Amino acid sequence: MKKRGLLLQTDAHLPNVCALVTGAPMCGSWWAHPRSHDIFRVNCDLAEHPDVRVIKLVSAKVTYVHRALWPQILAIGRAGAAWHLERISAAALELLEEVGRAPVVTDRRLAKAALEMEEVLLVSSEQVHTAARSRARQIESWDHWMRRKNLAPSKMNVDDAIDALEQRMDSLNRRFQARGRLPWHS
Repeated sequence: MKKRGLLLQTDAHLPNVCALVTGAPMCGSWWAHPRSHDIFRVNCDLAEHPDVRVIKLVSAKVTYVHRALWPQILAIGRAGAAWHLERISAAALELLEEVGRAPVVTDRRLAKAALEMEEVLLVSSEQVHTAARSRARQIESWDHWMRRKNLAPSKMNVDDAIDALEQRMDSLNRRFQARGRLPWHS
């Protein structure tokens, strides 16, 4: 994980948890696989690791990102570039304003807008358990996440951050004969 910086939860070609656990690429849902409990455990362990951030980075799929790439993610996520905002709905823009003030735990009403923002890296998101014992997503601004994690703002230029991630993605795509894409290419 540290060497490549990126690991997907599942993918037909790129390095991913399902293939690492089962020893083979997987078609369809990993929940139906005989080793689904092992896959789930590894996914949970990665999500809770202090050097890993879970985001929808590669091809809008769950991607585990190593700490070494956080400066790039923060530079891009905090940039508020045109491609961020032109790809989300009015409901997502409204929710983005709310998230700018304080973290928001999503419900069914907010789920689609939250996903739109996650997929263009506008917010940090993580799974939480509600008082009703159900699972939900908590979304927060990257600034709030940085303060909560005691991180300094990235000094990286957004163009350099994009170039670095594109080089990483191009390298992985070539090596694994894949077609992973980054959010600004969607």
